[in-house]
Amino acid sequence: MSDLRIAVRAADEKGATSPVALHVTEQFGLADAFLIVTGSVERNVQAISDAIEDELNAEGVRTVRREGRESGRWVLLDFGDLIVHVFHQEERDFYQLERLWQDCPLIEVESMLAPAGDGGARSE
Repeated sequence: MSDLRIAVRAADEKGATSPVALHVTEQFGLADAFLIVTGSVERNVQAISDAIEDELNAEGVRTVRREGRESGRWVLLDFGDLIVHVFHQEERDFYQLERLWQDCPLIEVESMLAPAGDGGARSE
């Protein structure tokens, strides 16, 4: 889940809100996790998606597919095991991916935002 942690932190640094991560392996099969975040305006959605892609690429995670960056309303980033959805609030409210994938277990993301110095440890 280190790719997810990198994506969550990159999104947070660009002001993304309402992060939700879902473990989709059982229901989707083509990825392990979805990360869904929201940007405040189109430029923010683009900045968040760029930051996530830049950080993951810098760590050697290849972008398999990218869609929607030009409009800045819903950007989909496919990194293979991780698929990131960066939404404008109106699109997130309309498409309600969390509701569509409600049978998937949530992945706790708050601990991923903890400063690296605290060890980032969590009990499961």
